[in-house]
Amino acid sequence: MAEAYAKVRSSPPGDATWQAFIRTRNRLFERHPQSPVAGIDGFAGLDYHPYSPEARVSGVIETPGEPLERAIDLGADGVFTTRRIGVVAFEYLGRSATLDLLWIAGYGGGVFLPFADGSPASYPGGRYLYDGIKGADLGVGEREIVLDFNYAYNPSCAYSPRWTCPLAPPENRLAFSVEAGERWSGP
Repeated sequence: MAEAYAKVRSSPPGDATWQAFIRTRNRLFERHPQSPVAGIDGFAGLDYHPYSPEARVSGVIETPGEPLERAIDLGADGVFTTRRIGVVAFEYLGRSATLDLLWIAGYGGGVFLPFADGSPASYPGGRYLYDGIKGADLGVGEREIVLDFNYAYNPSCAYSPRWTCPLAPPENRLAFSVEAGERWSGP
């Protein structure tokens, strides 16, 4: 996935780049032995909302208040610890919001940005926009971050109970629906 995100970062934003990314992601889901859908007969690809240029927004990274660290027990995968490194302020289709920007302390490290929203087509535990472990990064600077909700994706646990995933914390639950990115239709 890191290579697929690198291609997105080096290509112009838009539907063609997004379609190429989806083809790559579907191939990996279908063929990779670590895929959460491995062994499921009839996998026809992941389901996505249509591409929307309005779903790509810029966020401003603000200094967080008090540091917040969370340790999440992932069962056999051990403890997953995150630390808040900023708060991202942004506007999505006329609605202002903030999300905690997290750093993965340990494991593979990197920026982590999970979120949940009010859409019935979203996995209830949330989706991911950034995951440094997988190279899921669409552009982050010292004070600015690209939030392209077209690339929002479900964690592996949305597809298989054999996976335990860190979910969106309460601070990252949006009060509105995000009709962009990967859809979820239940187990």
